[in-house]
Amino acid sequence: MDKIKNRAKLLSHGCRASREIVLEITERMLRKADSYNRICEMMHLEGDRLRIGKKVWDLSQKRNVYLLGAGKACNAMVMAVEHVLGDRLTGGIAIVKIREETDLYKKTDVYVGGHPLPNASGVAACGKILDLVNQAGPDDLFIAVISGGSTALMCCPVDGISLQDKIDTTDIMLKSGAKVSEINAVRRHLSQINGGRLGQRIREKGAELIGITIFDDVGKPATEDITIPVPLEGTPIGPDPTTFKESLASIYKYGLEKRLPQSVIQYLQSQTPENETPKHLDGFTYYIINTVPDSCCYARQIAEEMGLNVMVLTTYLEGDSKSTGTCMASIAREIQQNKGPVAPPCVLLSSGETTTLILDNREIKGHGGPSQELVTSFALSAAAVPGACALSIDSEGTDGTTAAAGGITDSTTLATAKELGFDLMRALREHATGELLAALGDQVITGNTGTNLCDFNILYVPEG
Repeated sequence: MDKIKNRAKLLSHGCRASREIVLEITERMLRKADSYNRICEMMHLEGDRLRIGKKVWDLSQKRNVYLLGAGKACNAMVMAVEHVLGDRLTGGIAIVKIREETDLYKKTDVYVGGHPLPNASGVAACGKILDLVNQAGPDDLFIAVISGGSTALMCCPVDGISLQDKIDTTDIMLKSGAKVSEINAVRRHLSQINGGRLGQRIREKGAELIGITIFDDVGKPATEDITIPVPLEGTPIGPDPTTFKESLASIYKYGLEKRLPQSVIQYLQSQTPENETPKHLDGFTYYIINTVPDSCCYARQIAEEMGLNVMVLTTYLEGDSKSTGTCMASIAREIQQNKGPVAPPCVLLSSGETTTLILDNREIKGHGGPSQELVTSFALSAAAVPGACALSIDSEGTDGTTAAAGGITDSTTLATAKELGFDLMRALREHATGELLAALGDQVITGNTGTNLCDFNILYVPEG
């Protein structure tokens, strides 16, 4: 099944040859990164024995085998574990962002949580998860599948902090220009489940845990042999390296101490080291099946197979989306005019997590997201680079506040927009790039992709 659902529409206009290259590489990359396939490749049931690489669990010695899940790629991860374990699975609870019509769950109760802003359904699901863990014992095995987005989806506020407090805190911080790691440091310390507290509760019950994670924090190295257990930090099941002090520092850094709910500030200021999130969780087995650099690794291999020059610009991309789009157009112009830093025709790849700065919600006149702002900004300058084409997507399938994964633009987009009466700069200023790209036929639609590797960006530059 195709990952990019509207490929024909995206190829019906603009620089078709350039778009075909960009879309083909992206399509094949998403297929390769699909967590359903990766879990089914690494996990095998042999009678009563569950095998992952060289490690084996005898399920006949387990009273119950529970599946817990949360994240934007959780749909595929849950279905993969259910496929492998079959009737050996006792039951499970998972929280997803979007439940697709094609999803099929047999033994797992699935809730639709809120992302990027948490919701009441996520809170209810967390209550069910805590009830399940509280009745567990040493003879039980938990398999937890976690991907990016779990911090918002697994919303379970500490006493004294309301759901609305969490919603307001998340909304303000997401628009502040703060890095996601800084935002998460705050959200973890306001949760009964995140920041390793779920793993801590399972440890207190003496139960065993297998964690399978897509790690979407910028800075983690590319995966190699995914059947080899690895250390894990962060997520609801791994130890948390951040502290109350660091979470407050993130708030002060961006001048948010008077904008956030005062209940949040007062709670964080009042906590002592004894109330910290767990810094060590021994005895669990963790696997990481994908990390942020993997998307560029896969795309590079695909581009080389297609006979293209290819360069990975960075897998640590952060900062403002609009500025990034302008920078990409400048690089494309350098390549086409001066044949460097890589000779055209070529593909340039990057991954990471850019952000959108919104200091006042009154600026917002529409919908959009960082990836759509990036390609819109690219289009403003790309007219000087004939045939240049850029695609940017949130790899899990939803960018910002839209149901689109992202967008694609090329050197003809600016002229086309003007002919149709659209103002790209205004759309950026009013954060309405979703409506703009939809009208131009340039939103990339995927639905759930089965992975979550933050943002993936690809730039194709032909010869002049």
